Amino acid sequence: MSTLTTVIKTLAVTSVIALVGGGLFIYSGSYPVGADVPHNQLTLQLLETLRERSITRAAQQVSIPADLQTAERLIAGGADYQAMCAQCHLRPGVSSTDFSMGLYPAPPPLTGNDAKHDHAAHGNEQQQAIQRQFWIIKHGIKASGMPAWGYTHSDDRIWNMVAFLQHLPNMTEQQYQVITSIKQTDETQQEP
Repeated sequence: MSTLTTVIKTLAVTSVIALVGGGLFIYSGSYPVGADVPHNQLTLQLLETLRERSITRAAQQVSIPADLQTAERLIAGGADYQAMCAQCHLRPGVSSTDFSMGLYPAPPPLTGNDAKHDHAAHGNEQQQAIQRQFWIIKHGIKASGMPAWGYTHSDDRIWNMVAFLQHLPNMTEQQYQVITSIKQTDETQQEP
């Protein structure tokens, strides 16, 4: 028997054993899925790598509107952030909520120095961060608690939230209160 045949048979047997073992593990129900028990380090690393690579690839196709930095977008996005995002991703002056503490994985805080997105980035890095924000808001992230707002919100409305996110890390509590309390009359805010 040739060496190549032996290698192929060994790989085939190893693959079958791995598939059967993996299937038995999955069907055993022994992996803890409760949100109060963290993933083991290997599982966490694999899931985070998968998530980050997937978002990076998908977000490359997002085109950023030229008017992203307008005051109208900032104000419209602030109202939506307060209504839809602040319970999980927090607001200035709030370090946690009952809701944010109960989620696993924990949602990233988007305010102050704890903000996970890089607003100090320049050029291409900033563009990529903005593309990622839009993609995440529109499509959500499976098994994370982050909903896909694209089902109920237009792209324009999502861009308003992205515009707001560009300013959120540097906002004071007072600035946040003023911006998020301004009532919108724009028809994009009238969507379901």
